[in-house]
Order: sequence, then C-alpha cells, then structure tokens
Amino acid sequence: MNIKALLCFSLLFFLTAYPQFSQEKNVKSDLMGAGAISVTIGGNFPLNGTFPAFITERVDEFVSRMYAQAVDLTLKVISDPVIYRKLKEELSNYALRGIKLKRTSGEELILDLQKFRLHGDFTNNPYLKNDDVIIFPTNDISRNFFSVSGVVNNGGIFLFLEGDKLGDALELVDGINPAYENVDSVEVSRLSYDGQTETILKIKIDKNYPIQRGDRFRFIAPENQRRNFAVSVIGEVNIPGFVPITKNNTTLYKVIQSCGGFTPQASLKRARVFSKNSLAILLEKQYNIKLDEQADLEDPRFRNTILNLELALMYRMSNVVIEDTNYFNLENQLRVLIEGSSLDFRKIEDPSSDIANYIVQNGDIIVIPQIQNSVYVFGQVLRPGHVTFIEGKDYNYYVNVASGLGELAVEDDIMVIKAGSRAWISPLRENVEIEEGDYIYVPKENLRSFRSYVFEYSVYVSLLASIAAILLSLVTILNN
Repeated sequence: MNIKALLCFSLLFFLTAYPQFSQEKNVKSDLMGAGAISVTIGGNFPLNGTFPAFITERVDEFVSRMYAQAVDLTLKVISDPVIYRKLKEELSNYALRGIKLKRTSGEELILDLQKFRLHGDFTNNPYLKNDDVIIFPTNDISRNFFSVSGVVNNGGIFLFLEGDKLGDALELVDGINPAYENVDSVEVSRLSYDGQTETILKIKIDKNYPIQRGDRFRFIAPENQRRNFAVSVIGEVNIPGFVPITKNNTTLYKVIQSCGGFTPQASLKRARVFSKNSLAILLEKQYNIKLDEQADLEDPRFRNTILNLELALMYRMSNVVIEDTNYFNLENQLRVLIEGSSLDFRKIEDPSSDIANYIVQNGDIIVIPQIQNSVYVFGQVLRPGHVTFIEGKDYNYYVNVASGLGELAVEDDIMVIKAGSRAWISPLRENVEIEEGDYIYVPKENLRSFRSYVFEYSVYVSLLASIAAILLSLVTILNN
C-alpha cells in the first residue's frame, strides 16, 4: 500500500471511529448561534470536506487548525517509525501559495499564506465568511518552481505562480542581506525544456521583472569579511576575556597589550596558545579550566572528527609498522592538541621575537596559568606531593624534602618531567635546572615472584630442548 492510499485509509478510519468528527455537520446549526460558519476545503490538502469555523477566524488560522487536526487523526494509529515519518512528510506537502478563496458572492481571491507568514500582510489572510471555499493547488515544487540563492536573508525554492515577479521573489526571501553592499544586479539561470542547455542572464534588480517557471536567481556580492574575529584570553592577565582581532593581521603581543599585560602571578613559562581545533578537554585537565564555564571554547562534536581525520591523513602514505602504531597515535593526538603551543612567552617583550609577531587566528585560546610555586614529587618517595619551589635547588633537595627514597626506589632511573614540554630528563645524565611546576618521578624496582622466574626459565629450557632435538635429528640424518 502506497503512502497516499494509507493516508486516505487512515482518515477514513478516523471518520468512522470518531463519529463526533464525522457528525460535525449535524451540530453546525448549534454552533452557528455561537458565531460559527461553514467553510469547505478542497484541492490538494490533507483533509477535504466542509467544516465549521468561526466568523472571527482568518484563513491561516483555520487552515492551521485543520492541518493540526488531520495530523493528529492520521498519526494516532501509526506505530511504524518509517511509515510515521513518510506520512508526516506527505501531510505537510501542501501549497501555501496560489490558494484560491471562492465566495458565494462570486468573488475569487488568490492568497499567498507564505507571504503572510513572512510579513503579516493581511490582504493574503482575510477573515472567513459563511460558505467560503478554499481550494489548494498542487504543490509540484519539483517542476513548478523558482529558486533564490546568494546574498539574501532566506534563500530557497518556491512554488511558481503565473504572474510572479522578481519583487515577489525578494519578498519571499525577506530581501537582500543588508550586510552586503552595492548589490544592484542578479544572475538568472534558465534551462531549456530538455534540461540540456543553460542560459545565464545578468540583469539589474527590477522588482517588476517577470519570473519564468524554473528560473534560478543568484544574488552575487563579494564576501563580507566584517566578522566577529576574536580570541579568548584566560588566566593571569589583567583584563581576561574575549579580545576582538582583525583577520590574519593581529599579533599576540597586541592581544596581550589589549588585556592590560600579565599579572605578577603569570607563569609565562607554561603559557600556551591553542588553536581553534585544539581539544578543550586538554585545558580542563592541564589548567583546571572547567569546560562548563567556558562553553564557547569548543564544540565537542568536532573532537573525534578532528582526530580521526588527522589520523587518516597521516596514515595514508606512512611507513609506520604495526608495532609502532600505538606510539604514533599518541604523538599524532598530541600534535593536534598542542598545535601552536610551543611558543615561549618569556620573549614576548622582545619586538623582534617570533612570539611577539605571532599572528593569532579567530577562535584561538590563549592560556596564561598562574605561577605554581612548587615541584611535584611522586613515585617511590615516602611523602609524595607538592614541595615548595626554591630557585637553584637540584632534584635531590626535593626528594629529601619528600622524606627521601622508599626501599624499592630505583635511584638511577629518577626522571625530571618538565612542566612546559613534559620532556623526561635524567638528572644523572644531564645538568637539569629544576623550575616551578616541574615533576620529579622516582620509579619502582620491578619485583618478580618465584613463579615468574620459573615460567621464564621454562620457556628458555623448552627452546633449548627444541634446538637440541633438531640438532640430534640432523646428526642422525648425516650418519645415515
């Protein structure tokens, strides 16, 4: 059964199942005393017939009420989601333009409810009178159409009516977007009857220009680059928040100056610039910036898309072997996350430095964290945690303040993890300067049980036995 047949069946079912609806004509005389009138709907509308209306109702109010009633009656018994969706689409497929209103006086009006809903022109939405007949045309917008696109407010495809003019098209799209200047012409594209040939005309905007069926209008203007370009500065600046910038022409130095410079508590060493595509979750984890308080930073729907696209592009022609994939994935994610964050803010006062002349982009997030007057010591120390930072002290000082090494500590493998780069550096092999915010990690000796040793040696013994068996077989073959 096709959708139209199902639609008719549904309506017939409800007209039978709900006698109060089918018997509205019987109560019409009672309603007439309360100011009710009789109105007939015909043509291509979800519900045809004669129904009671009020004398205070206009056409659009009555049509909207009858449409809502048709939808309610039809979809009540539909449980299949596919049929439900298709029926709903079929019900909404009626024309709002070219509606004919016929009156007993012989008067005929052509109404455009689409225009009324856009601009409130009541000449397209008159009051109903008793015995009015509303006839809806076929909504064949795939063949009887014109389209409007370009620098207009609400472009789209519209039902074509004989006598339509360019002024009607402009009214239906709510005019040209005022953000664009000097729009005085429009491009008209027309196809031949067989659709094989296109004729393109460029005409001056004339509201009386007659539209032909199938015309496609394109209002063209250079793109307006007056946008709300801005970056977000968070943390230790005197005036944090959004800073307006120009397109591809504002330096990071100028942005910081617009924020009144850094506060005395700013940690320039850990300051970062994150691009618009960086994942905002990184800010929450590393800088304790709550995403629910910075909802404008990043649309979470883009997070996986960015990483997956980047990863696919990087893999496409790579020579990465399977053993290296986990490490490569980690590095690639970090590359996306920390894009633009390798700048050294400590040089920003130098006008010749790269960072002072760094061009910020719309949507960039500049994070200036607070000075962290501590070094975090963790791992195999007796009292892991923050230790107050003192300029010039080496890693041994911080380990000792953390109550020294535990019994299972591996002193030779102690690592200093730098706060800014997160680089792991062995203080035993290099002269590492400990800075505020750094981490000191003391690893644990890898203890093994007797069972693990037995298992490992059993593997070796099995391997040797296999080799011995092969050699013995070779010797036997050679002797024979």
